[in-house]
Amino acid sequence: MNSKYTKGFAIQLDQEDPLNSFRKEFHIPVDENGHELIYLCGNSLGLQPKRTRDYLDQELTDWAELGVEGHFNAKNPWMPYHEFLSEGFSEIVGAKPTEVIAMNSLTVNLHLMMISFYRPTRKKHKILIEADAFPSDIYAITSQIKHHGYKPEDSLVKIKPRKGEDTLRTEDIAKIIAEDGDEIALLMLGGVNYYTGQVFDMKTLTNLAHKEHIYVGFDLAHAAGNVKLKLHNWNVDFAVWCSYKYLNSGPGSIAGAFIHEKHHKSNLPMFAGWWGHNKENRFQMPDDFEPIPTAEGWQLSNPSILSLAAIRASLSIFKEAGMDRLIEKSKNLTNYLIELLETIDSDKIKIITPEKRGCQVSIQVTKGNKILFDELTKKGVIADWREPDVIRIAPVPLYNSYSDVYKFYNLLTSSL
Repeated sequence: MNSKYTKGFAIQLDQEDPLNSFRKEFHIPVDENGHELIYLCGNSLGLQPKRTRDYLDQELTDWAELGVEGHFNAKNPWMPYHEFLSEGFSEIVGAKPTEVIAMNSLTVNLHLMMISFYRPTRKKHKILIEADAFPSDIYAITSQIKHHGYKPEDSLVKIKPRKGEDTLRTEDIAKIIAEDGDEIALLMLGGVNYYTGQVFDMKTLTNLAHKEHIYVGFDLAHAAGNVKLKLHNWNVDFAVWCSYKYLNSGPGSIAGAFIHEKHHKSNLPMFAGWWGHNKENRFQMPDDFEPIPTAEGWQLSNPSILSLAAIRASLSIFKEAGMDRLIEKSKNLTNYLIELLETIDSDKIKIITPEKRGCQVSIQVTKGNKILFDELTKKGVIADWREPDVIRIAPVPLYNSYSDVYKFYNLLTSSL
């Protein structure tokens, strides 16, 4: 048995990894000499599956040969194409196929969900969110508050960690819900915090919020395809996610949304578009909107088939690998990374990601010194820097190896 702090041990782990063959399903970026880079940035943009080209080529061929007839006569007809993703999305987020929909972009979907689920009153108008939520969420929520005639300084409640701590405690969020629940209209958190990598206890928080008659939504941009989700069983009201991070569908690809089935026929207010209208008479062009009684009712326009094809390609790999096996490997990869990092005797870095995490590990750099990140980049590490002082590392179980983790650790040690 090799020492666990050696290259040989990492190679041994790769040889024993039941998912190691999936790495060959992806294009790994290389340097100018053709050597593979250490790509640890799947939390920002997932790598391209090799089969994506075939999926796209099929639609390009049908478009070239069939033109508009491709809507009905393509190998994979375009009219119902978004339905081909329903099963895959439902397995990723723990939902029924009727509760998920591929549409728009994440922030557009967040706005559409808040049209339905943020219904402020003079008494109950506050939105609860983590203080270091992704900026786009803050912008969207702030604009919704203003749209309804309220002031963000009165209606936006940002939860901060305790002094000297980096992440939020569930009991602290629960305390705010219990004490101010009669004023809170919406709990809106990231399922996984983009900065620290913390996974929130979504089940517990949803139950607590519902007791106070608070709607609950999650931004799953860093959770979908990364952590175990059971949105239907947890009784979450809605969720939104992008598909270009862990779901590997390409830059700016179409996003997804979840709406619990209990809301499908509840007459919630919604913005309407023709793609959400009853399929049976959609092309009769009626004046009155008749929403499809599933998550599809929230659709506005027909989606990009090329984008959906890329998502479908990636979802086919997830189906082969299985989320449970991916999550098990994710835990093993990050445990290995943290075990290695903890051997570094240095006051220059600090791990701020808690035990409840996905595959992201956030490393805080003392005094916000970006020189370390730049040095790692020069040495062939593709990670990302988040202001003011964090390097985010994401060993993705579909295509990252234990050797990737060891090489990163080795380069980090030499750079320090």
